[in-house]
Amino acid sequence: MLRKSLPVLASMAAATLLSLAACGESESSGGTAAASGNTIKVGVLHSLSGTMAISEVTVKNSELMAIDEINAAGGVLGKRLQPVVEDGASDWPTFAEKAQKLIRKDRVATVFGGWTSASRKAMLPVFERNKALLWYPVQYEGLESSPYIYYTGATTNQQIVPALDYLKEKGKKKIFLVGSDYVFPRTANKEIKAYAKANGMTIIGEEYTPLGATEYSTLVNKVMQAKPDAVFNTLNGDSNVAFFKQLKSAGATASSLPVMSVSIAEEEVKGIGVDNIAGQLVAWNYYMTTPGKTNEAFVKAFKAKYGADKVTSDPMEAGYNAVKLWAAAVQKAGTTEVEAVKKAAGGISLDLPEGKVTIDGANHHMYKTARIGVIQPDGTIKEAWDSGKPIAPDPYLKSYPWAAGLS
Repeated sequence: MLRKSLPVLASMAAATLLSLAACGESESSGGTAAASGNTIKVGVLHSLSGTMAISEVTVKNSELMAIDEINAAGGVLGKRLQPVVEDGASDWPTFAEKAQKLIRKDRVATVFGGWTSASRKAMLPVFERNKALLWYPVQYEGLESSPYIYYTGATTNQQIVPALDYLKEKGKKKIFLVGSDYVFPRTANKEIKAYAKANGMTIIGEEYTPLGATEYSTLVNKVMQAKPDAVFNTLNGDSNVAFFKQLKSAGATASSLPVMSVSIAEEEVKGIGVDNIAGQLVAWNYYMTTPGKTNEAFVKAFKAKYGADKVTSDPMEAGYNAVKLWAAAVQKAGTTEVEAVKKAAGGISLDLPEGKVTIDGANHHMYKTARIGVIQPDGTIKEAWDSGKPIAPDPYLKSYPWAAGLS
């Protein structure tokens, strides 16, 4: 089911909504009524099984830690947060079904969840029709905004564009694109090709494989024969394990063939095996090694809660941030009522593990600092470059002439 095309995705999501409506779970405006008694219910919706579990379980854990911290500090509006956890099972129609359940049956005040853009696209109409809030924690391809989604991960100009700028600065002109076959990699690669055309770079190959794919010998052979200066990698989930292992077996090293990845963080490095990926490049807004007392406390708390061998990463930090930002908006609004929370959210700024994060009230994205990192032999990621200050979110790339027409 993970391999279905976007038109099939749209029809399946629509069918899911019709089925739920037929069962009496019809959608209506009015949002949620989660606050009752001494608790406020919130949804946590991630892939706890399937190909994306390698990435999403840790995001779920960080969101639960943020909820525990808020409860330990007295809760929100004097009430404890009560998480309702659901498994999206690495299957985007399931994400739509579970989102509907959380909103209509569990009556949660908000939902924190998703990873793949396919899961987000499947959930988007559910939240918009119900006038409910989704906090989506992962970097994505941009060209989207919704009045009922807050995007706490990077948009294109805070991750993909800085990554391309970095490769360009390093003289990497011939680029091979490798991605999973769904909306994020295909849309991101359209943007990358537009950037390349305007910046003297050449795309010498573009290949896609299904989510969950594990056979990469043919693709790796194509990459090696093309002899690119660098690979731009938008593979997602545990496909990265097979890709990097087979790339290494083919004789490629980080120095002979640098790979820039935008969906591999510390958690995925552990799964891939550091011997297979040390020295390679990643682009994010946060690393476990990001300096600052707030991050030191965050890392210490996460290890204390989940194990000394656990690592922190950008997506799970963005999930943690989402809970904190929503709680701040609710506290400011004085209610969990959706429209009041939305009105209060704009301009909220918190000191979070990655640094200062501010909500853009107009497009529901965050001001975030871009960071390029190098994977170290011990599995940590060392920052090689940063933007110096938070970058204003530009999801539709309106400030880039080369992106005209993409949206």
